[in-house]
Order: sequence, then structure tokens, then C-alpha cells
Amino acid sequence: MDKSSTRSPLHSNQRHIVVVGGGVTGLATIYYLRQALGSQSETMRITLMERGGRLGGKLLTEQAGGFLLDGGPDCFLTRKPWALELCRELGLDDSLLDTNEAQREVYVLNKGRLHALPEGVMLIVPTRFLPFALSPLISIPGKLRMGLDLFIPRRSGDNDETLGSFVRRRLGQEALDKIAEPLLSGIHVSDPDQLSLKSTFPRLMEVERKYGSLIRGMLAARRQMNAVRKSGRPALPMFMSLEGGMQQITDGLVAHIAHLDIDVLTHTAVISITSQNSGGAPYVLHLQSGETVQADALVLSTPSDVTSRLVRPLDAQLADMLGTIRYVSTAVVALGYKNGPEVPRLSGFGFIIPESEQRRITACTYSSTKFAARAPEGHQLLRCFMGGPGRETILELDDQALLKVARQELADILGLQGTPSIARVFRWPKMNPQYDLNHLDRVAEMRARAASHGPLQLAGCAYDGVGVPDCIRQGKEAAEAIVAQMREC
Repeated sequence: MDKSSTRSPLHSNQRHIVVVGGGVTGLATIYYLRQALGSQSETMRITLMERGGRLGGKLLTEQAGGFLLDGGPDCFLTRKPWALELCRELGLDDSLLDTNEAQREVYVLNKGRLHALPEGVMLIVPTRFLPFALSPLISIPGKLRMGLDLFIPRRSGDNDETLGSFVRRRLGQEALDKIAEPLLSGIHVSDPDQLSLKSTFPRLMEVERKYGSLIRGMLAARRQMNAVRKSGRPALPMFMSLEGGMQQITDGLVAHIAHLDIDVLTHTAVISITSQNSGGAPYVLHLQSGETVQADALVLSTPSDVTSRLVRPLDAQLADMLGTIRYVSTAVVALGYKNGPEVPRLSGFGFIIPESEQRRITACTYSSTKFAARAPEGHQLLRCFMGGPGRETILELDDQALLKVARQELADILGLQGTPSIARVFRWPKMNPQYDLNHLDRVAEMRARAASHGPLQLAGCAYDGVGVPDCIRQGKEAAEAIVAQMREC
């Protein structure tokens, strides 16, 4: 075991909290544990265990040749406040980076050509008539079908629904195929006909319930946004990042934790968890090294399939429940180019690709247009996305073959013929959880069963939110729940 503290994690009279998994959720859990414990911190021992040699999980940033490459998420949503709040608490205010709002266009590939998403589209709903009416992206019958949303009765009840079913019902098949599937399902790398609406886009359900129409609801939201602008109050951009890339968040957490009396153990693989039946701490962690560690409380922020294996000796039924969460594989291909005759200057944030286009990439972000300081002067940086449901076989190719595919697709779609100055493949094998129908109900059952054993919490992108803000929120909630459970014991 590699550790950042000279204090042994194996021998102490203090009560012991162990967090397993050193991604952003696990690191946030550690951060908020100290806050939740307050004056009790001296009576608790905290250990973070990570099986790999690096902390930070999918928040991975590399710098090479003047380019800044985010291998995982490249930004966070500001409407969910937890990431922004944490950045400010960590003293990263000066590093916060807005998107380039002057070039925020998003394009959709339709019949081999890129078309701008009509101005005024919010989520998937048009809120301005003329740009939508003039757009060639949606056919006239498709536009008329979307307009019927104003007359279709709201759905009764609060049962979950798939994204595909919801969009077909309210806006029609063409809106699903050309906008919702590549835009909304693409965020979650999921099949819209399996993706739980309540788990991923509950706002759409709320809008239908409140206004009876998505169009009426989004028009109301647009009026509220305009009122904020007219009031002179500063409005946050929808997305933000950091000048040093998204890894700056986890690096900030690691730096903060380094000043605390906490054991951070890397290269420490937990292989199973059992209960302590003869007194003492309730949990025993069995490590790959052959050592065992006793814990009074556990937060498991590992992927749910890993968590399933860990808890099987403790609770086979909980393990089976965790095992029902499916995962898919993806890859990010980052390509940096020097501007020139073969490399046209790109505008906008990038493009999305409907599955019906049958391309080998699913989307492309123009990173150096979306954010400043992502490429050297006179260069551009693009990120192409591959894999996902029904498209995972392409990831059987080696890195050079994936780079070749990405370049061929960009040449065909953008006319981009130049040789990249830098090229990098980031692979995420079985790292994207699938939020299937009624996902949140199953997660509630898993968490209740876990908590029935004592202070044991589940957190991470497999449960109730895949984005960085949601992972941070889950770490905070897990920390507070563990402390509350331990006070009851």
C-alpha cells in the first residue's frame, strides 16, 4: 500500500471511516466528511483507498505541445451548483473559465451536411418561431408534429418513462431522431428507448406537469432568462470549466486533503468486504495484498459492478441488485491542428450526429472554440467521441486505427485534411453507467439495503447523476449520511 501519511491505517483506537474509490466522488466525500464531523474529527480516523496509482478518476487532463487535453468531461453544468461551489471553496475562482458565448452554435449532421441547431432551441424545444421555421434540419411535417405539443394533453401520474417514449409523445419521431437522441441521449451515452427520463431529465417531466406543454414551459423559462438579463444581474453561462482543465478540481481536492490528518492509500485494491461478527468494527476489508482493515463506516464510490463484487460476501442480494446496472464503453479522440489551407477555421461548439447517419463517431467538440487556452496560437483542438450503445465494437480497434477513423470522419464531414500536430486516445472501458427505466427506484432500494447493515453508503455516477456536479453532491450527501449514522450507533 502506498500512503500519504506516516500514521498506520491498520492500528488505532479511533473509530474508522473508509472511503473506497479515489475519483471525484470519493475525494469529495473525504472533503465533506471533515466538514460534517466538525469537532468530532479528532475522534475519527479517515482512510481513502484507491486501487490505481492515480487519484481523480475520469477527471483527467494532459498538457502536450501547448495543447490542453481533457480526456473525460471538459466542463460542468452551472445550473447544478455543487461543482461551482466546490471550486470556490477550494480557491479556484481565478481559474474558472466561461464558455465562448459569442460562438455557442451547435450543429447537427443531417444527410451528410451540418445544420445549425435553430436559435432559441432550449433543451430540445423551439422557443423562437422564425429561426425554427426557416431551419432545414426538421422537415415541414416534422415541424407541424412538434407544434402539436401545444395541444397534446399532459400525461397523468408520476411513473417513469423512457426519453424516447416521452419525446415521441410530445414532439414526434423526427424530433427524437434529429435532436433528442444525439443531444440528450448523447450526454448519457444511452439508448433513448431505455434511458429513464426521471433519472436524467426530470425537468422535462416537471415542465409538462406544470405547463401542459413543453413549448409553453420553455417560453416561460426564456421570459425568465430575459428578465434576468434586463435586470442587470450577472447570469452564469450554462457550462464552465477551468483554465487548467477539469483535473484541476480533483487536484485541488487532493492538495486540500494533503493538509489533513487522513490516510490516502493508492495501489490498494479491496477485493471483498465482510462483517465483523465477534465485536469490534462492523466491517472487514480484505485487500489484495493479503492484509485486512477494520472499518466502522464505509463509503463505496467505486463503479457499481466493482461494488457488487466487493459486497457479495456481505450481502449477496445487494450484490445482485448492484449488478443490474449496465455499462457501455466509450473513447475520446483528441486531435490538435495547425491552421492552414487544409484546416478551415471552425466556429461553434461542435456537432452532434444522429444514429441514423451511420457514422463512426457520435459527436465532435471544437474545444479551442468552446474554451480559451486549449490550443496554442494559430492552432485548433477537437475532441471526437466514439462507442456507446450498439457502437462498442469500434473500440476493438487499436489507438492508431481509432485515430485514422476520426481523421477520416472529420475529413468527410468538415473537409479537414491536415495532419494533426497532436493526437491522443482516451479509453473508458465499461465506465458509462446506463440509467434504464425506473433506475431511481432501484437505486433507492440499493441504498436502503446498504444502510441496513450499519454505516454504509453508495455514491458515484452509477446512482443518481453522471455529471461532475452530481458526483460531488453524492459525495457530500454520503459524507453527511455516514456521520449521522455513526452518531446513532
